[in-house]
Amino acid sequence: MLAGAEGVRWCPSWSGPASPRRVRRPGQPLRAPDRQARPAYTNTVQGTIEASDNQLALAIGGQGFFNVALAKGTVNGKPTFDDREFYTRAGDFSRDENGYLKNSEGYYLKGWVVDAAGNPDRTVINPIQVDQQVFNPVATTEITLSANLPAVIPADPITTQAQLYDSLGGLHTVNLTFSSALQNHWTMSIDVPDDINSTARGTTALDFGTGAAPVAADGTIGAIGSVTGSLGAPATNALGDPAAVTFTVDFGQGAQTVSLSLGEFGKATGLTQYAGTEFSLRNLEQNGVPLGAFSSLTTRTNGDVAVSYDNGQSRVIARVPLVSFNNPDKLQRQDGQAFLRSPEAGDAKVTDPASNGVGKLVIGSIEKSNVDIASEFTKLIVAQRAYSANTKVVTASDEMLQDTINMRR
Repeated sequence: MLAGAEGVRWCPSWSGPASPRRVRRPGQPLRAPDRQARPAYTNTVQGTIEASDNQLALAIGGQGFFNVALAKGTVNGKPTFDDREFYTRAGDFSRDENGYLKNSEGYYLKGWVVDAAGNPDRTVINPIQVDQQVFNPVATTEITLSANLPAVIPADPITTQAQLYDSLGGLHTVNLTFSSALQNHWTMSIDVPDDINSTARGTTALDFGTGAAPVAADGTIGAIGSVTGSLGAPATNALGDPAAVTFTVDFGQGAQTVSLSLGEFGKATGLTQYAGTEFSLRNLEQNGVPLGAFSSLTTRTNGDVAVSYDNGQSRVIARVPLVSFNNPDKLQRQDGQAFLRSPEAGDAKVTDPASNGVGKLVIGSIEKSNVDIASEFTKLIVAQRAYSANTKVVTASDEMLQDTINMRR
């Protein structure tokens, strides 16, 4: 048996009608009744699960089968598949030259298709193919700033830098400058050197604590106003409302609107003004993504097949379900450790791993044969010895009967 498959335990199982009683004539050799040995398949017996160097290998810890497809030919170098549904527990899958997940027996792993958010469509199941080699760039739409401005008015303006991506994945710098001439009142200016229209994007007033109207908690931002240029202020500044400034940039692909989040009005989140003489940056991040190339492929315990890219992003492309049957021992056995459904096996129930009676997925592992070779060889030796002893008994009985007949002569 190959790794990853359920074994077949062979045992003597006598079948057929009982032979009628025969009258043996003197000198006629004894003959045993007709008997037939047949295999007993043990598809419900769990094999030993072992770790594998192949991180795409899958084992099932419990009941269930993988839904797989069998190629019947190729068209333009791409496989075409048999319409029949095949099932297997041989989970030594790896990527082939076309990006399909295929085991060593040539069966292709099937999975549910997913939407852009990774949610599976459980009505459509297809062979899993990894063809998304590139993660398209995502333009930045939000920058989040978390920092503390000093309560003591600084002699010089405070500057810090943020970064953002355009729609082509290009990285650009955003300069933020904070200046103050009056306690609790600041002016923030935004400059983008790469903007094709103008570096200066605009300015806005930031009021803290008692300097805001209405008054906010000490040290928290209470109002944003007096905007210039391409900047936009929030419509309301009630307690807990988002304190965000919007601005537009253009790097040659058209206007791109970006929101600069400064926390919430009246709360000590985002941009604050507490004791100190220096600017303290706590966090600065943005949600844009550069162009990404394929890095690796992984399968998660819930069955999700995810592609990872070198830009730190990942994308779920399919989910692997498991299939259960009421009587899996009645499945029709095929070549390559695969099965077809038979009426005696019952309907195929397709479900998520670790649910509705099926086992869990064990990642990076394979299931070995479920046959205990040592035990089976021991049984075989015992059966052979018993058969040998019985043949001697039959031979001795035949000789005794022959001697009895000779005495009468």
